[in-house]
Amino acid sequence: MAPKFRNLAVALLALGIAGCATTTPTSQTSQDPNDPYESTNRQVFEFNMKVDKYVALPVAKAYVDVVPGFARDGIHNFIANLDVPVTFGNDVLQGAADHAADSFGRFLINSTFGIGGLIDVAAKVGVREHESDFGETLGVWGVGPGPYLVLPVLGPSDPRDAFGYGVDIAMDPSTWITWRSSTYFLLGRGVMKIVDERARNIDTLNEIERTSVDLYATMRSLYRQHREAEIHGGKPDLENLPNF
Repeated sequence: MAPKFRNLAVALLALGIAGCATTTPTSQTSQDPNDPYESTNRQVFEFNMKVDKYVALPVAKAYVDVVPGFARDGIHNFIANLDVPVTFGNDVLQGAADHAADSFGRFLINSTFGIGGLIDVAAKVGVREHESDFGETLGVWGVGPGPYLVLPVLGPSDPRDAFGYGVDIAMDPSTWITWRSSTYFLLGRGVMKIVDERARNIDTLNEIERTSVDLYATMRSLYRQHREAEIHGGKPDLENLPNF
């Protein structure tokens, strides 16, 4: 397999499992006008939940139990620092000069004084952290999301964001830089991103599951709210979740 396609597979895998939940969805449909493929989406959602329940969640729990908190923070910081070039590129495309300056500053500071990103020195000196992707960039440019989709392993999405995944991979310098062990590095990066994201969201996803009557509809709504907040420069309100 060519290196760029290996990178594509690893990066796509890393983006998705944290969006999965851990219970079986109901057979009901909500007749949402922007979810014309709901029947198929629910089937894919159920598959994703099984992947999460039997693979991602057990590994994430073991990771939390075995790895000390300071080490988990270091791993998270290192992975997040590797994502900053893509965030910076999207900041520039969105014309967000302040965010671009923050991204550039964070990468420079953390890559040097932060020992390759293991320590978030930038946060300690007040340089703000944020995320940005090409799906968001398209939204800022006025491109609509299209119908709601649930992708295998990747989880909640839509045509705009699915296309954005591929562009973000092309924007990532690691997609084009190869060395003797680059495949193993990319594989390790992808696996650790999955584990890190899932471990950091165990309690949040458990609470969403516990309070949801229809978990599929809840996750769909939260995904849309989250993406709209990102596109409009805000943050999703996770403290006041809607009552489904």
